[in-house]
Amino acid sequence: MMGNYLKILEESLHKKLQVLDEIQAYNEKQRKIFQSEDIKLDEFDAAVEEKGKLIEQVSRLDEGFETLYANVAKQLEGNRDKYAKQIKELQELVKQVTEKSVSVQAQEARNKALIEAYFTNERSQLRQGRQASKAAYGYYKNMNNSNVVPPQFLDSKQ
Repeated sequence: MMGNYLKILEESLHKKLQVLDEIQAYNEKQRKIFQSEDIKLDEFDAAVEEKGKLIEQVSRLDEGFETLYANVAKQLEGNRDKYAKQIKELQELVKQVTEKSVSVQAQEARNKALIEAYFTNERSQLRQGRQASKAAYGYYKNMNNSNVVPPQFLDSKQ
């Protein structure tokens, strides 16, 4: 019975590693989107949506793992030697999951910086466009008014 629980914990960690790999792939896709010349926000939105589903999956896996681990940990207290090999494998998998999670977080931070830089640049270009439009409109108004020549001589004999 205990061996089955430990196997379930192991499978859960393997599944989490797989999902984290998929998240890394979406992070890489997002990075490529924002480093390209032609940024396609619809592709970015699709990647964010898919990645959101994967993050939910990781959360569910975490919750299930923690719940099962809490039950198994109590039962393992007296039998650690009997399950030492499986415990060692679980510890190695937890280490791998932790390393991959840190890697994902680092990717997320880099992507966040790229995205912020992109939107800062877009806002700046929008602001410059507005200023250019305002200047052109002012020039247009000024030139329209300059064609009107006020009377130079006034004929007072009428």
